[in-house]
Amino acid sequence: MALTHCELIADDADLILTKQPSYPNRQRVAEIRLLSWVSYLMVSRTNAAQAVIRVQTLLGYSELHVPNASATPIFHNHKVNMKITFALLAFFVALSFSSLARADEVQVGQLERVETRGVFVPIYAVWNKAAVATVVLYSGGGGGFGKMGADGWPSSMNFLIRSAKLFSAHPFNVILVGRASDVSSLDGLTRVGDDHALDNQAIFRAIKAKSSAQIWLVGTSMGTISVTAAATRDSGSDIAGIVLTSSVTAYRVKGAVPTQDLAKIKVPVLVLHHERDACKVCTPYEAKDIASGLKNSPIKKTVLVSGGDGASGDPCEALHYHGFIGMEKEAVDLIADWVIHPSL
Repeated sequence: MALTHCELIADDADLILTKQPSYPNRQRVAEIRLLSWVSYLMVSRTNAAQAVIRVQTLLGYSELHVPNASATPIFHNHKVNMKITFALLAFFVALSFSSLARADEVQVGQLERVETRGVFVPIYAVWNKAAVATVVLYSGGGGGFGKMGADGWPSSMNFLIRSAKLFSAHPFNVILVGRASDVSSLDGLTRVGDDHALDNQAIFRAIKAKSSAQIWLVGTSMGTISVTAAATRDSGSDIAGIVLTSSVTAYRVKGAVPTQDLAKIKVPVLVLHHERDACKVCTPYEAKDIASGLKNSPIKKTVLVSGGDGASGDPCEALHYHGFIGMEKEAVDLIADWVIHPSL
């Protein structure tokens, strides 16, 4: 869609399309100007020349001219003024999405090894010099965070692992916990065992050696067994608080959250569960009862959420409501807000 004799003016703050006075289709020019705003947004951190090239590529301009004194700006016409108003509105809406996208462009973390018991635990760590807290993420199932993906992030589809970038968009250090090198799978019995406790303590020491930010543990599904067990063993020197998502509640599962000595937990606790979680060992109505056992927690809160979409597969797996599918950002933002400002 080539437009002849259309001019593009660009600087660090603005991009305005003008036309020669004789150009007959002012409305079309106004529409092109709207597209030019969007194009400028895409290159807002580049210089004007690069912006021109980008717009030329997107819109198929055959000619780009420097306007002369006789050029008539398109905003002299009332109807076109309305177009410009909508263009500006579109610009600022797009700007908000752009800011959100940049928030998701977090730094890539790194694989580290934490020595423990003569073996090691792999962790994936994203360190933030401005962190107000360190969130330590414990995945469900057999534990771990999967293989490394092409983007430099762990590839597991577990709710917490696939949402790690969302956590990193907040002022946190983010630690993804793997399995110890002598452990093939973290079942409930292993998660409440002494070796796992020693591994966790080694992880906490490694974190504190690098950051003074408070440590918060976040677990999902079987990971809530690990988090609860760590909190019941904590002397008060390591853990600032815990978050339990999609908690294992069925008493037949070894280490299920309600079967542990919850009265030993003396830090704030957030229980987050999806009201449509259909996993038979992680029922919403039983999750609501966890708080009753937290007799010595200074702040305890239970939140049942709805929303999300695209649930598929096993209701106990990560791509169902059990894994907050389709509402990962909402869930992470809720957790992050509570970690920063725990309240009833």
